[in-house]
Amino acid sequence: MTSVSEVESPPRQGPGRRLSTFFFRHSRLRLGGLLAAPLGWLVVVYLGSLFLLLLASFWDTEPFTSDLVRSWNLDNYRRLFEEPVYRDVAVRTISMAVFVTLADAVLAFPLAYYMAQVAQPAKLRALLLLLIVPYWVNEILRAFAFLILFGTGGTLNAILIGLGLIDAPIDFIGANVALYAGLTYAYLLLMIFPLYNAIESLDRNQIEAARDLGAPWWHIHLNVVMPFAKPGIASGCTLVFMLVAGSLAAPLVLGGPKTLWFTPIVYDRFYQAFNWQQGSAYAIILLLTCIAFVMMVMRIFKVSLSEITR
Repeated sequence: MTSVSEVESPPRQGPGRRLSTFFFRHSRLRLGGLLAAPLGWLVVVYLGSLFLLLLASFWDTEPFTSDLVRSWNLDNYRRLFEEPVYRDVAVRTISMAVFVTLADAVLAFPLAYYMAQVAQPAKLRALLLLLIVPYWVNEILRAFAFLILFGTGGTLNAILIGLGLIDAPIDFIGANVALYAGLTYAYLLLMIFPLYNAIESLDRNQIEAARDLGAPWWHIHLNVVMPFAKPGIASGCTLVFMLVAGSLAAPLVLGGPKTLWFTPIVYDRFYQAFNWQQGSAYAIILLLTCIAFVMMVMRIFKVSLSEITR
């Protein structure tokens, strides 16, 4: 007969095994454990630093040095609106960011439609490769490439003079043509891909039905394609606007001698003038401007934030 001691007992579970079994049975705790690290990183690194930036913007003296109880005021914010130079630069930067965003939308829409509804798989892969490969180059190197292209002795002026279209070189740098072109090219992909994702999911039968009813091509795009692609348009516009408004390398390289951009001014407040309080205020103003633009885009296209981020 088999003794009781010879009967196999179930293996004992160690503390680690019991803990993993506990989390496996409780899905909510398992999900919370997975999200704890990225959420903690987001709160500490992003929201924490943003909160400290907001606090520093209300101080006149060096922040976080002596007493924490200070008399807060809005002097750092008021200086931006009282100094004509900085105010004009801020308005010009926002205006140019809007212009570049609209230019990207106009250029990206037909290309995204061709990729999503017309191009065959082989052509689509080749076109995606041609669009992505140039972005493997660093942004600063691309800016210098545009500087060579649009410079007074650059390639574009040489071609125009060789064709006899102009007699003297055109100062594309001073006229900000190089800056507009460089910024438009730098963030074109961020407009194409949201539009491509939105238009790709459009049922082609709707387009064919509109054609069968005799609708012209512009009517199809205006009343069929664009209403369906509104989340992609809104998403691309918000991405491009925020990155153009916060661009640093392209304005420094491609901007003319009289061209000022708001982001280099913020950089100068921090690292040249060592005025972190004023730099923080300017950064907060730029952030609020971007948030206001996002809200305006959502209102214009009548989309929700979840549709934009989808």
